[in-house]
Amino acid sequence: MSAFGVLLRQRLRRDRLQLTLWIVGTALMAFAGYAGVSQSYATLADRQNILAAALANPVILMFRGLPSGTSEGAFLAFEVLPWLALLAALMSTFLAVRHTRGDEEAGRAELVWATPAGRRLPTIATIVHGILANVVLAALTTLALVATGLPAGGSLLTGAAAASCGIAFLGIGLLAAQFMRTSRGANSLTVWVLVATFLIRGIGNAAGTPSDDLTSMTSAWPAWLSPFGWVEQTRPYDTDIVWPILLGLGFGFVLAGAAVALQSLRDIDAGFVAERLGRVSARPSLASPHALVWRLTSGSIVGWAIGGAITGILATTLSGLVDQISGENPAVADILKKIGGATGGLDEVVVTVFFTLLGILAACCAVQTVVRARQEEAHGTAEAVLATPVGRVRWLADFVIVGIVAVLIVVAAAVLAGWAGVWSNGGDASLYRIVAVAGLGQAVAASIFAVLTALVFVLLPRATTAVAWSLVLLAALLGMFGPLFGLPEWSATLSPFAVTPVVDGSGVDVRGLWWLMLALAAGATGSLALMRRRELAPGA
Repeated sequence: MSAFGVLLRQRLRRDRLQLTLWIVGTALMAFAGYAGVSQSYATLADRQNILAAALANPVILMFRGLPSGTSEGAFLAFEVLPWLALLAALMSTFLAVRHTRGDEEAGRAELVWATPAGRRLPTIATIVHGILANVVLAALTTLALVATGLPAGGSLLTGAAAASCGIAFLGIGLLAAQFMRTSRGANSLTVWVLVATFLIRGIGNAAGTPSDDLTSMTSAWPAWLSPFGWVEQTRPYDTDIVWPILLGLGFGFVLAGAAVALQSLRDIDAGFVAERLGRVSARPSLASPHALVWRLTSGSIVGWAIGGAITGILATTLSGLVDQISGENPAVADILKKIGGATGGLDEVVVTVFFTLLGILAACCAVQTVVRARQEEAHGTAEAVLATPVGRVRWLADFVIVGIVAVLIVVAAAVLAGWAGVWSNGGDASLYRIVAVAGLGQAVAASIFAVLTALVFVLLPRATTAVAWSLVLLAALLGMFGPLFGLPEWSATLSPFAVTPVVDGSGVDVRGLWWLMLALAAGATGSLALMRRRELAPGA
């Protein structure tokens, strides 16, 4: 028990900052979501119109919750419950992999296993650590919702449902860490499972049966195959069904137990999924440092590009539905104009809003690409590269260049998909230009985060991952959700995503483009210049 206590305290101390950001961010999303609902859909008629439009369109149900009534609480659950569960799931999977496969990959697990703690106790400590994190997340989310004046029973059920999804994915993360040999592979597997189950839930909702009054939906059977579907079946603030939470808890505990059992069946630093055999000799395309960077990051870039293409096609195919909803509830159009900042018609506003989301996706891709430099340094593989004639400035520049190229690939996929959507719908030809301008502007904004990540890597190497992702999250909150949260209008201008060029009549309003270009050049120059005098900081 003393060894277990030491291991648990070590995990709590190590994750104190990361878990605080995840948990507080989730609670703030719940609190701010209520503010948006109460301001934008203040009347019963407004909420009825939105729900009727959502039930008539499967695309909305793919990315929203399960309609379960017209009260403020039920409508809030429809808007944000899937995303609260998504944040809990991401927090839990990363936690599980970090303290199992991540420690094993870094060589720390072997040292701990050599002590009386053995092989199983560290994993059990990780399970308890993950459960405690989700309990705190449920408690703070409940308090945030109760603080808005919503009923305590529905608020508690909302927090508990999100936490149950987190525990389910804690088990998925633990099991993935047993199958995959690297933490990167385990994280990738859990994210793909998360995306697949999120879409399965959406398909189940979209194929469901609406009520006669068009205010609620009975999901089809695929929704019951997903932890996110179990969360939504609780129907907070409506019927308040508790037992679906037990499905998520039971699923997580079973997978966690399986992970503990499987751990004793494999060798240290091994996985149940066999690694692919490499080529006897490298391709000529790997004869340069930037080609190596591309090889290390190409898989994730493809995934982000697929997300960009989906965003682009939605941007130009949902405008008709938004016109319908806005005609029934003008507040929707006002919100979209606040977020997008566009001055033209509603079609342009919708494209601008979706491409703001695209900019966030592209920035995430850039950060993940450049953060790989820190991972290479921490694991010691960067030292082998820098022992060759490759200088440290060129080495970092290759990561920045590939990060910016990744942004261009993601944006290009979105622009091409957006153009395809305009062509398939026979839309206004001016949308081709609007899509192109929005895409190019967001490409510049997202590239800012590539150079910011490089700058943080040079100045605060051990904090690279936490600070870089926090900057993206802050910019996304200010640029896309600030107007919904009631923040001052000037706060949005602090986000690169909110000051990109837009089409203004027959011309283009460049807005903050020149400042973004100046920041991009200054960040790239500063990070590379400082890298010349920086020592390597391996470990951690």
